[in-house]
Order: sequence, then structure tokens, then C-alpha cells
Amino acid sequence: MNWDQIQGKWKQTKGNVKTQWGKLTDDDLDVIDGQRDVLVGKVQEKYGVAKDEAESQVCDFEKSCSC
Repeated sequence: MNWDQIQGKWKQTKGNVKTQWGKLTDDDLDVIDGQRDVLVGKVQEKYGVAKDEAESQVCDFEKSCSC
């Protein structure tokens, strides 16, 4: 699934995102609002990983998402 599809189905996808990254709060998910770059930043911030690692995690999520 590509990111445009994920963004279009954000309300349905939020549960999968929360399962993948449990440290993200509902408020974080509202702020992210389907924006890939904001999700990368929140993963980086909440998990203390480098930007490249956060980008890699989001990319893996995007590839595996059957939202």
C-alpha cells in the first residue's frame, strides 16, 4: 500500500499505527493526521532513534500495511 492510500484511510489506519508504535498517544495520532513526515518525526522523538531508523521503520510499515 502506498502512503497516499494510508493517508486517505488515516482514521482506519490509526489502530495499526498505534499497534506498531505503542508509545504514540491519541493526541500524537491526531497531530500526525496521515502526514508521513510528521509520523517519522514522532517515531524519532518517542523512541529516541535516528531519523534514518525512523524512516526505515515507517517504510517497513508502509510496505506491510494492509489497511
